[in-house]
Amino acid sequence: MAHEEVTRRGVQLLHDPLRNHGTAYTDDERGRLGLRGLLPVEVIPQDVQVDRVLENFHRKPDDLERYILLTSLQDRNESLFYRVVTENMDLMMPIIYTPTVGQACQEYCHIFRRPRGMYISAKDRGRVAELLANWPHDDVRAIVVTDGERILGLGDLGANGMGIPVGKLSLYTACAGIHPAWTLPLMLDVGTNNETLLQDRFYAGIRAPRLRGDAYDELVEELVQAVTERFPRALLQFEDFANANAFRLLRTYRDRICTFNDDIQGTAAMALAGVLSALRLTGGRLADQRVLFFGAGEAGIGIADLLVSAIAADGLTTAEARARCWFVDSQGLVVSSRTELAAHKQPYAHDAAPVGDLLGAVAAVRPTILIGASGQKGAFTPDVVRLMAEYNERPVVFALSNPTSKAECTAVQAYESSEGRAIFASGSPFAPVEFQGRTLVPGQGNNAYIFPGVGLGVIAVEASHVTDEMFMAAAHTLAGQVAEDDLAAGRVYPPLQEIRDISVDIAVAVAEVAYAQGRAGLPRPEDLREHIRAQMWSPVY
Repeated sequence: MAHEEVTRRGVQLLHDPLRNHGTAYTDDERGRLGLRGLLPVEVIPQDVQVDRVLENFHRKPDDLERYILLTSLQDRNESLFYRVVTENMDLMMPIIYTPTVGQACQEYCHIFRRPRGMYISAKDRGRVAELLANWPHDDVRAIVVTDGERILGLGDLGANGMGIPVGKLSLYTACAGIHPAWTLPLMLDVGTNNETLLQDRFYAGIRAPRLRGDAYDELVEELVQAVTERFPRALLQFEDFANANAFRLLRTYRDRICTFNDDIQGTAAMALAGVLSALRLTGGRLADQRVLFFGAGEAGIGIADLLVSAIAADGLTTAEARARCWFVDSQGLVVSSRTELAAHKQPYAHDAAPVGDLLGAVAAVRPTILIGASGQKGAFTPDVVRLMAEYNERPVVFALSNPTSKAECTAVQAYESSEGRAIFASGSPFAPVEFQGRTLVPGQGNNAYIFPGVGLGVIAVEASHVTDEMFMAAAHTLAGQVAEDDLAAGRVYPPLQEIRDISVDIAVAVAEVAYAQGRAGLPRPEDLREHIRAQMWSPVY
């Protein structure tokens, strides 16, 4: 029986992705752990395993197949998965997250291999706590939840949206060293209004229209209460909710629990950091900028709100700072004479003549900075970019919509239409561009620069809440990581390969805010940076 028990433990070990080392187990370990005969004889160390994964990665015919390869590896051997990712961040980030994750979500029910995370559905009202008790790890520190209604710029993908919490939490681990056992992806399945999914025989979510009204709010409330009771030290991140719910849920819970909305607050800090870096190239003050947003949803309003706070800190009143920010939505320029405006747009409705299109808005506002958060492919036409370049020696053009198929313009289009003068950044990555004998490197405004570091800082000091001041600190810290060589190449964000060090710096800044605001749950350590580094998991065995 003793031998059978050892053998059983060995088999279980090989099927536990958190503990499995595969062929890297030494001869001694194989003997002690009951693994002899269960593995090929040769010991293959982890660095060689990494090379084998990369060889197979490059053999795959397209990015979706590479995504499937990597998620399958994550299901088998998390340490190896994260070592591959962390050592090849530029190569792997576009696969495990944007832009490929968008296609993966669209195809999620067709490429489904193994469940990851938890599904809480509208059918589970009254027993959410019972379901959460089934999660095998007790000390969860980071939870990402979505209801799948606004996945990137792709719209309602229902339960297929689980790819987003899974991907975001992979970045928490890869970029900030949050232990995989501390993470929990959550899908709040409340139905879908996507008729294509409802007719897809492989779709695994609730086949019903989306839950709305009081029933929806009651389910969210039950989930929040169950999460805080089951995982009292967890940070709860809301992700890819539609505008109507995203702003409301953030207002409802931000002062009650440790939570934030990455689409609103994380995107804001990322964009503000890019703007601060761009000003090092243009030479202007933040208070002197005029910013035109194309898209007045979560991302655009979130960026504007944080930008207003930053402009006010540069010497203007809040009202004066808001007057520097203009919006164009699906009906044209957001102006005070429009009576149908949603509440989140009203603070940015200025006294001006109506304008029906983006080009006209650029002509009317004459912005120094143009930010796209619309999900409208090609909205920044050559005429729009040329007009920006006519008004500005170095026009700042940020096409932030994800995935790549939804970008307002490409890097090539921005550079060509501005005679190479645009300071360009995008949500999804674009390759360097050769233009008139110069190599221009577009910046990628990826939220991965922000939320993992914020999460690490919050978790490391057990902060009770996540505040706007923490995101302001994160933005300034990120901007400070952009080197002169980066700026010379046109890049307003640092290289992704430096992301773990950047996350530590952001975590320190966030923790400092937590202590200054009296929100830290732990006594201040003697060496805060070393304390934060000690929380970080390394995927090496």
